[in-house]
This record gives sequence, structure tokens and C-alpha cells, in this order.
Amino acid sequence: MNWLTRLIPSIGSNEDPASPKSKVPDGLWNNCPACEAILYQPELEKSLFVCPKCDHHLRIGARTRMSIFFDGGSFHELATKITTKDVLKFKDTKSYSQRIKEAVSNTGEEEAILIAKGNLQGIEIVVAAFEFRYMGGSMGGAVGTKFVQGVDEAIANKAPLVCFSTSGGARMQESMISLMQMAKTSAALEKLKEAKLPYISVMIDPIYGGVSASLAMLGDINIAEPKALVGFAGRRVIEQTVRVDLPEDFQKSEFLLEHGGLDMIVDRREMRQRIGGIVAKLTNHKSPMVVSVNDAPNEPNYEVPVAAEKE
Repeated sequence: MNWLTRLIPSIGSNEDPASPKSKVPDGLWNNCPACEAILYQPELEKSLFVCPKCDHHLRIGARTRMSIFFDGGSFHELATKITTKDVLKFKDTKSYSQRIKEAVSNTGEEEAILIAKGNLQGIEIVVAAFEFRYMGGSMGGAVGTKFVQGVDEAIANKAPLVCFSTSGGARMQESMISLMQMAKTSAALEKLKEAKLPYISVMIDPIYGGVSASLAMLGDINIAEPKALVGFAGRRVIEQTVRVDLPEDFQKSEFLLEHGGLDMIVDRREMRQRIGGIVAKLTNHKSPMVVSVNDAPNEPNYEVPVAAEKE
């Protein structure tokens, strides 16, 4: 018997690990892909799937994101009848129809985007969220149409629009149909702008291609989660094309913020409060997270600090 089996007797024993006595319940533990820490699933859920050890933001599904973003996790899903059709009868190693069936089976979702409306800190909003597990969150005709319906719903209800984007780009199986969605979604957002309604874009790791080159970068305010990869072409493609070595943090959200590509980086655990405060200000609503001067009469007057003169 070595020191390890003395500490943990079950190691090296003939006991069946699948027996009721020794079996650990499925889904009880998870691991962080960044620091490799073993994480207790209930604690991970409580931290909104942000590693408590290193603050790495684990990838989550669109429906989970909706449930942690809306007040009380309650929302009404929109544009549910729109589904993808294989009009080109595209086939690579598999037919497009087969890939759609597999994506639906693996995710439980009908498409790579969810559209819903609900409340954020008491303010009615419309939210779009991409599902990366569905064919890499790629944008085809159905995704573009669902997004446009979300914009139309926001305009009809005079509500702000928030979009959580994570995608590999345009869906190649739909050829030009998928590329058309870049123009279609951009035109819809122009209508939202004409209606004087705010659009907040939140970029989630990873976000590339036709989605980043259209709706993801058109926010009145562009936000990203920490260390999210944001770009159009991938790093290796750019390096091989222009034949230069790029900075180590190239395409990370921190790099984009430093170079003016983003307005802010927001931790997922603060996302509701930060966006709720922004929406309240942009729509002239009173929010619990936005304290006006009149609400704090005992607070001393703020004085603008004077910068020291250069010698």
C-alpha cells in the first residue's frame, strides 16, 4: 500500500466505481478550462459560471444566459416558428439537413439564436442571444430573420434591444443567403436607431466573421466579457496573410478596449446591474441601480479634482 492508497483507500480497490456506494452524482463537479481547478457545480452556478479561482468566464448556452439576465429568470420567447430550410441542398461530409438535425438534438434549440422579451430591473427590454453550440452560432437565413423580428418587437414596444453575440460568422452551408443577413440585420438596426431606441451589443467569447462584422459591432454601446476573443478573421489567418507577428493579446477584449474597439468590459456577475443602469439612463427610467443626486441628500457635494500643473 502506497501513501496515496492510504489517504484514499478506494484507489486501487476492486470496488466498482459505478456502485451506489461509490458513485458521484452526475453534474456535481466541473473543471475550469483556464486554471483547471475542480469546481463544485452548485457554487459555479451561484457565481454565474465564472470561475471563483481565476475569474475565467465559462461558456454558457443562450437559454441559461437569458435566465440569469432577465428579472427572476422570467421571459417570453419570440419568433419561435422560424426554422432553417435547406433550400440549396448543400452537402459536405454530411448533408446540411443532417447537420441541422444533429444541432437541434445536441442543443434542444431550433436555431442558433434565441429572441425574448421580459424585464430588466423593471424595464421592458428585448434580448437576442446566440447559441454557440448550434453550428458555432453561425448566422443563416433563419437567424437573420429571427433577429429582425426581435428588432421589430423592440420598435413596436418602444423597448431597448440587447444582443449577446457569440458566433463563428456566416453559415457557409447557406452561401450567399447567409451573407445577405449581414445587410438585413444592419438595416433593421438602422430602423431601431431612427426610432430613437438604444441597442446594446454584448460580445461573448468567441465572436468572429460575418456576425462581428455586422450586428455585433453596431451597438450604441459595445460591451464584451473579460478576455473574450473578438475579431473578423482568425489570428493565424491574419499573420499568414500580412506576414507579421501579432501581439500576444491580439483580439482579446482588453486589447480592443485599449485601442478603442469597445466601450467597456463587464464581468458577467455585474452585467445585469451595468446594463440595467445604462438602459435606465438612455430611456429616462428610474432604476434601483442608478442613484440620482436628489435621492442622496446627505451626500457631500462632489468637487472636480484639479490636475497638477506640469513643470
